[in-house]
Amino acid sequence: MNTTKKIAVVTGANRGLGFETCRQLAKQGIKVILTSRDEAKGKAAVEKLQADGLDVAYHKLDVTNPESIEDLAQFIKNEFGKLDILVNNAGIVLDPLGEPDNSIFNANVDTLRKTMDTNVYGPLLLCQALIPLMKPHNYGRVVNVSSGAGQLSEMNTGYPGYRISKTSLNALTRIVANELKGTNILVNAVCPGWVRTDLGGPNATRTVEQGADTIVWLATLPDDGLTSGFFRDRQPIDW
Repeated sequence: MNTTKKIAVVTGANRGLGFETCRQLAKQGIKVILTSRDEAKGKAAVEKLQADGLDVAYHKLDVTNPESIEDLAQFIKNEFGKLDILVNNAGIVLDPLGEPDNSIFNANVDTLRKTMDTNVYGPLLLCQALIPLMKPHNYGRVVNVSSGAGQLSEMNTGYPGYRISKTSLNALTRIVANELKGTNILVNAVCPGWVRTDLGGPNATRTVEQGADTIVWLATLPDDGLTSGFFRDRQPIDW
């Protein structure tokens, strides 16, 4: 059992922000477990990072499957005996593009349910399964990758399923963080901005390196760091 290094899990990490988050964390000497639904793509991503001399391992994970989450938790417990960092990065957008299909009045409830399964219930189940691996050594950093699209203070139209899911993820962040107050397990949400990924598209204004910066910053906060916050560019933003 190796407990000398900090251990991190990043979900949905075979590409984009998740992949870059793994890279930046591993560059800080952290042992990273890269997870993805697609095993072939996940292992290929790990091989790229290992080729750069980074300490990254792979584990298959479907965040909508409780058995898959439990399998990951058991693997971490058996292999390392602890977990230090959880980055809930896996997320989907299923809302149709264009009006009028993108109107809340035409929103398909099944689409909302599928979106919530990945973007909210997955992070909840992961917190339930993995935070117990942080509690014994009173150290943990949980980062929920959210979006400004979920800000109630600036709520707009379009993408109803995605918006509702990210608002719910923000609520989950506050609930978990406040239940853990008084411990050294810090829980925060982040808006990475509009990032050039498969999700963000080629016209996005930020690189993946810029998008991952605040995620990694929150994942490595000092012991007196902030908790129960929502951040962009390392600065707090309105819920």
